[in-house]
Amino acid sequence: MDIKGRVIQLLALQTGEGKNGTWKKQDFVIETDGQYPKKICISAWGDKINESALQVGNEVNVSFDVESREYNGRWYTDVKAWKIDALGAGGYESAPVASGTGSTSTRPTTELPSTFQSGDEDNLPF
Repeated sequence: MDIKGRVIQLLALQTGEGKNGTWKKQDFVIETDGQYPKKICISAWGDKINESALQVGNEVNVSFDVESREYNGRWYTDVKAWKIDALGAGGYESAPVASGTGSTSTRPTTELPSTFQSGDEDNLPF
């Protein structure tokens, strides 16, 4: 699943040692656009943490999985990001962001069709 939103909070980076070695986890909260904005806390693990995209105020597109598990009769749900992309201004995707490089916006052109050129205000196409 994918969701677009603005990063509104970064929680503390968590690290530790497990049986498979060192791990790190970054939780962050995004807020969606729309009539009824939603706040969603999402977790990114290991190399999925895109530090250049995860800055408060950045617009991001997050690809994620939702998983629930039961423990002692209670259910817990995780939202785990597997891809985080920064979006350019206006919600259009920008080129992939890499450390130390700029990004080029890939915005669509917004040219009006010839039927909407100036002087045609009274001629609606419908």
